[in-house]
Amino acid sequence: MSDMLDRGDVQMQGQGMSAVQVEQITGSDRKELAAAMKKGADFLASIQEESGCWKGDYGGPMFLLPMYVGTCYITGQEMSGRESEGFVRYFFNVQNGDGSIGLHAEDTGCMFTTVLGYAALRMLGVNRGDPKMKRMREWIAFNGTALGAASWGKFFMTLLNLHPYEGLNPLLPELWSLPYWLPFHPGRLWCHARQVYLPMAYLYGIKAQIPEDKLIREIRRDIYDADYNTIDFSKNRNTVARTDNYVPYSMLLKLINRVLMFCEKHHVKKFRKRSLATVLDHILFEDRVTNYIDIGPVNSILNSLVHYFIDATGEDFRKSFTALKLYLCEGHDGTKMNGYNSTALWDTAFSVQAIFAAGLQAGYEQCLNKAYDFIRNNQVIEDVPDNERYYRHTSRGGWPFSDRDHGWPISDCTAEGYKAERLIGDSFSVKDPIDRYLRYESVSLILSLQNRDGGWATYEKRRAGTWLELLNPSSVFGGIMVDYSYVECSSSCIQALAAAKAEFSGALRKKIDRALKRGARFIKSMQRPDGSFEGSWAVCFTYGTWFGVWGLLDAGVSPDSPEIRKAGEFLIEHQNEDGGWGESYLSCTERRWVYHSSSQVVNTSWALMTLVRAGMGKSAAAEAAAGFILRRQMENGDWPRESLVGVFNKTALINYENYRRYFPVWALGIYLNN
Repeated sequence: MSDMLDRGDVQMQGQGMSAVQVEQITGSDRKELAAAMKKGADFLASIQEESGCWKGDYGGPMFLLPMYVGTCYITGQEMSGRESEGFVRYFFNVQNGDGSIGLHAEDTGCMFTTVLGYAALRMLGVNRGDPKMKRMREWIAFNGTALGAASWGKFFMTLLNLHPYEGLNPLLPELWSLPYWLPFHPGRLWCHARQVYLPMAYLYGIKAQIPEDKLIREIRRDIYDADYNTIDFSKNRNTVARTDNYVPYSMLLKLINRVLMFCEKHHVKKFRKRSLATVLDHILFEDRVTNYIDIGPVNSILNSLVHYFIDATGEDFRKSFTALKLYLCEGHDGTKMNGYNSTALWDTAFSVQAIFAAGLQAGYEQCLNKAYDFIRNNQVIEDVPDNERYYRHTSRGGWPFSDRDHGWPISDCTAEGYKAERLIGDSFSVKDPIDRYLRYESVSLILSLQNRDGGWATYEKRRAGTWLELLNPSSVFGGIMVDYSYVECSSSCIQALAAAKAEFSGALRKKIDRALKRGARFIKSMQRPDGSFEGSWAVCFTYGTWFGVWGLLDAGVSPDSPEIRKAGEFLIEHQNEDGGWGESYLSCTERRWVYHSSSQVVNTSWALMTLVRAGMGKSAAAEAAAGFILRRQMENGDWPRESLVGVFNKTALINYENYRRYFPVWALGIYLNN
């Protein structure tokens, strides 16, 4: 694969700081570090958007683009020549040497994404005789054919008429008509799963599928090893290729699917019609309160297809398909589909904090004022209408990951937005400051999202028990059924609440104090025996440990506490000889530390930020880390592109293009100023 770095599957032996060769940092060294930090901040400021935000490539998951291309094929929407060329370039850039495409851009082969990728490339006009296509077919055949694609792959293939409905486990729309008090009601699912399975249920309920044509018949011949019309797909509903089987189907899920299949065969037409209307009502609500952007790209693709199969010339389809374009991104390796409509709020909040941590805010007043305008203009200022009916938490005062148009506030995005807004608003005379009542609403929203275990989940409070994961039908993702409390979200919320203590008093201040105590107990409960914290949204223990330590410290835990000391020792034990840290994405899938084949700037930045605040900023480990970050900086002030570092649901890596830009500045800033 071109433009790819090592996959990170080399499990290096732990080096430990005893092996690190480092000299005492001198005054001249500190000047060099300060110059690097300033150069990095200058580069960061130079890529700020005119709107005041920062945002970047958020690609990596390899099931998104094939679904977009397939949607264009289903709906007859033309792609420009530039788009088609960019799509093909991206597919071939991430293709593995054995012909496969991974679940993400740095993964080994996955049947789900390889089959959909193959179909997409044929739909983009790539000749089946191309050697790269031949290798894909050989890989598909060798690994059991498309019969082993994970459920999302089978479902999308069914829409394309590459797989029949008889081969799917049922996705009954009637489930949405059941009473909410049932513990398995789909309204209790994590919102991303909920919003994906919602349109799936509608499309399944109407048996949506395009007619076969010559190309579809050709692709069928290529992805199966027998004549399509002779395959008994019903016997392969639970067939999952070894490459896709991260979370095997539980016996409970298999049993429930048999019951649901009986219900599907004997469903009542009136109840089906009423249930479809209920599901469509929820789909239309999601579209309209998010300006048809929807919570994510898979949800947006499937909603677009619902509208197409209802009315291919209708306004809902036109608006929905137009919004899909917001997810497309031209990256260094081709044109891809991002995992969100943008990273704007998230990247902007962290960029602001990096500049302040570096102590450079006085020289970046114009830049920070523009950032403030963006943050202010993208705060959610009202709840969605009828939120409880549509299983939505309150929204007022929150910040989304991207922008207000998207409209789904997230706990940690709200916290980071609040922190960044406070830093700028309390330091400069901004033209149009956020009203104090909206700051109050932000804090109130954060408090309202705290779970009973003391932690914070993502978009909502947790609504179901962990047993619901036994019904996870995806095979390729872990932890998709429930919105759990996470160390990262909890830490961000604790940090924001700690900052809010200086602004609010009375009843709200008491609520904050109680929330901080409960949050600290939750984070302590998540610390592993070796002192680390597992990260859920990036790779992995360097990320989780950074958040864990900062959350505990802001909640009032002493730097001398055993929790903080053990966390620091864990990081030092895993430092490499060159002073950096490098962690493989396999840490996420295997849930244990796995060394990357080389040290990574972003992992190192997180580790250094942790050590400094843990009271170890004068240690040899911290000095070596700062030196590593310095040596890796490029002449223009940027840091080089390395392995993907974001992750979701244990298995899917995703790119955060700007992590390598603001985290090194932030790390050097707190190191030099400690």
